[in-house]
Order: sequence, then C-alpha cells, then structure tokens
Amino acid sequence: MVYRVIGLMSGSSLDGLDIAFVELHENSGKWSYELRHSACYAYKDELRQALSSASRLSAYDYQLLHTSFGRHTGELVNQFIRENQLDFQVQLIVSHGHTAFHFPSRQMTAQLGDGAAIAAVTGINVVSDLRSLDVALGGHGAPIVPIGEKMLFPTYDAFLNIGGIANLSWNLPAGHIGFDVAPANRVLNLLANELDLAYDADGAIAASGQPVESLMHALDQLEYYQLPFPKSLGNQFGTDTIYPMLQGSAPTKDLLRTYTEHLAAQIRLAVEQVRPAASETVRLMITGGGAHNKFLVNRISHELESIGVEAQVPDQKIVDFKEAIIMALIGVLRWREEYNVLASVTGSSRNSIGGAVWIGQEA
Repeated sequence: MVYRVIGLMSGSSLDGLDIAFVELHENSGKWSYELRHSACYAYKDELRQALSSASRLSAYDYQLLHTSFGRHTGELVNQFIRENQLDFQVQLIVSHGHTAFHFPSRQMTAQLGDGAAIAAVTGINVVSDLRSLDVALGGHGAPIVPIGEKMLFPTYDAFLNIGGIANLSWNLPAGHIGFDVAPANRVLNLLANELDLAYDADGAIAASGQPVESLMHALDQLEYYQLPFPKSLGNQFGTDTIYPMLQGSAPTKDLLRTYTEHLAAQIRLAVEQVRPAASETVRLMITGGGAHNKFLVNRISHELESIGVEAQVPDQKIVDFKEAIIMALIGVLRWREEYNVLASVTGSSRNSIGGAVWIGQEA
C-alpha cells in the first residue's frame, strides 16, 4: 500500500510549522518512506506570543485561539499544496498541533490547532489530537515519535531529538522505550533572547562562556531528573522553573555555557540509565533544531563517547522534518486502525490507537 500524506509539527521551540509531504509504503508489515516535499513556515511574532502564552488565557479566549490556529494551519497547508503543485494528491493530513497544556498526572493534555478547522479549510481528511487517548489510559502521551523511529529508522539503536524539549528513545529487544530528558532549545533560546538574538547560532556564544558550577549543581538536583521513566515534560518546566533559576545570575554567555553542559550531562545520564549493560557500541541519531547547534552536539558527542555510544547527525532533511514525517505515519496507522502509541514508551495501561478523525473531503 502507498499513502500520500502531509504531516504537521509545531514544536515547543516555536520556530514555525513544519510541513512534510510523505509517500509511505507498507509491504507485509514493513514500512518505508520518501520525503517528497517539505517546508517550515515561520510564525509571526504575534502568533508566537499567542501560542507561548496560551496557558494563561481564559477558557473562551483559549478556544478562540484553538480554532483560529487551526484555520491558520489549514491555510498554510493550502499554500504548501499550491507551491508544490500537489492538488488532488494529498490523501490525509496529520496534525500534531501545538502543546499548550501537558499534565499527565491529572490525565490531561491539550494541543492547539482545531482538526475540524483544518479539515474545513483544506477539504482534506485530517487526523489530530494524537496524545489524548494515551493520557486517558494513564500514560504520558510522550514521547509520541518512538513508534515511527522503530518502523522507519530500524538501523539505529537510539534516538535523541533536541527541540524545545530533548527526548530520548531506545530500540530494546524487550520493547521500545523513551522519555523526555530535559528542556533544551526553549531555555537556550530564552537566554539568547537576552542578547536580542532568536537563538545562539552554532552555540558560538555558549562556547565563549564558562560554566557556573554552583548553577550546574542546583540544576542537577531538580526533582524531575531523579524520577524513573516513563516521564514527560510540559513547556512550563523550562520557562517557569529552569529559566528563572538562570536569569540574571551570571553573564549570559556563561549561562548559555552552563545550560549546554547541563543538558549534555543529563543526556549522558539518561542514556546510561537505559543502555543494556552488555551492549556493544551503539548508534544514536540526533535530530531536531538542536542538531544545528554545533557546540551542543560536540558536547553531547563527547559525553556519549565515554560510554561507547556513537552520536550521528543524519541528512539535514531528516534532522529538520523527522517529527513531521513520523506524524504522517502515526496518522496513517490511526486511519488503518492499528496501534500508533506504545505503552512501553508512555507508561499507559496498553498500546492504543490515538487520534481524532475529521472528514474534510465531501462524500
């Protein structure tokens, strides 16, 4: 079977909407893909601010944003279709949405971007709200991408995605596991914003700084890092807990260096926690916006080399659009009514078939 699907991802780093048009091929239970077209549409400052502050809105204003962001998403998809001459080729749109609330301990998660609005604007069938069933079943609903990593990238042993939050997943004989490690670009970008920069290009400013050992120690003692997996983070941990610990406590270049070193060390500890004791050298794929941060990748690679893990940054298209590609697969699995969220990763009571379906196509 061949499925021609658009996958959509809006990450916690708030850089924009990632769109991937993917051909997914299924043959006797084995999946492969071809990324045909891709783009990232940057958010305007007004929308970026609205999304970042959504958790503080009234219920009424939140629902208005949910609907308007869904319609905006649909309009961006239509633009993408026009620009790439994909009329009548897209069978399904799969939207992750933008996470505004994530409290799995209260069995609640919410992503902005109304799937019904996307379906209405595009006239194409849509799958959205991918995490809610897993959370209702007692899981964390995150990380959600490991099932796609397992199916589409079987030659790698482990996967590190560095977006607004860094998460790790591992292909083990007993099953696939994964969890959020720590806030990443969300905190690094907030620090770069202090210098009127959107981000620290290549990690050059961090490389010029010195780590603040007392801050490193305080960060390492945070309760989240002591919790066993499965576990997951909402954006608020980075913005409301970690960033205030850093803000104004040292020169910004030193804070960028401190947090880079902290993140690399936490990633090594997370890998040590799950790596099979007797395993040989393993291959770990690094993707996400943080994979463009050369200094951060070098520090992570150095930490992992010491425990026999080889970190690899793949082709740039995979780095930038792996999550959107996997969203496309997750949506197709939902359409086929096959498991698309793994309980071994999220800690829920069972594997599940997550996602709401909206029929945008006229009967």
